[in-house]
Amino acid sequence: MRVLVTGADGYIGRGVVQRLLDDGVEVDAWGLLPCGLSHPLLSEHVGDVFELELEGADLPDALLHLAWRNGFVHNDMSHLDDLPKHYAFIKRCVEAGVRHVAVMGSMHEVGYHEGVVCEDTPCRPTTPYGVSKNALRQLCQELCRQHDVTFQWLRGFYLVSNDGRGSSIFAKIVQAAREGKAEFPFTSGTCKYDFLPYDQFCAQVVAAVEQTDVDGIINICSGEPVALGEYIEGFIKENDLGISLAYGRYPDRPYDSPAIWGDNSKIQAILARREGRDA
Repeated sequence: MRVLVTGADGYIGRGVVQRLLDDGVEVDAWGLLPCGLSHPLLSEHVGDVFELELEGADLPDALLHLAWRNGFVHNDMSHLDDLPKHYAFIKRCVEAGVRHVAVMGSMHEVGYHEGVVCEDTPCRPTTPYGVSKNALRQLCQELCRQHDVTFQWLRGFYLVSNDGRGSSIFAKIVQAAREGKAEFPFTSGTCKYDFLPYDQFCAQVVAAVEQTDVDGIINICSGEPVALGEYIEGFIKENDLGISLAYGRYPDRPYDSPAIWGDNSKIQAILARREGRDA
């Protein structure tokens, strides 16, 4: 299998590319910077993926579109500015003959919702980030339907890592601890979310893309709601960070749901099939 991965230099991209390579998949990696990996199955390209033109002889078996900027700045207008560029790029790939398209989505495209998020949960996003992701999903879904292309929308929930990379709250806590800070300003911590460690997150993305029997919206998640404060307290203890949470310093965001988590039945079915195949 050969997969074209965009955003290969990003926070998720590097872990996903490494997993694909470990599985013996050929990877054409595109990013604004090198992804920092070396492997005989890896072909790396540095540049603006929006300018990439595919030739028939070089078509990958699948496109995995991870590229996205300012993902942690939900109200940044760059999301709306970039939306037509993302769609135009994916459209060029489909019209060139790519038969399998997978795109990274986000729980934020759902908007305010209390409870489990299923494939048919209505989406009512209110931030530029959520609106743009949701619009790209709708556009690509119809595009792939018209061209009879396998389409997977990989809806990511909360990604957890202890390496301090990126701009997530976990990265910020690790960075604050490394700077010797005793407290980390925090919200109420009562909202419940769906958390997934980095390695498991990348493994689920790769498992989904390496097959086509299960398509559509696939939640990349644990399927379990846990209070943010409770989870981070455990994260701090597990990683011996020596920092405490200063609850109530920041208000909860008005568009954050009191409890939201993903239905993980589709990804679990994919993982079960994979384990059965590898057994």
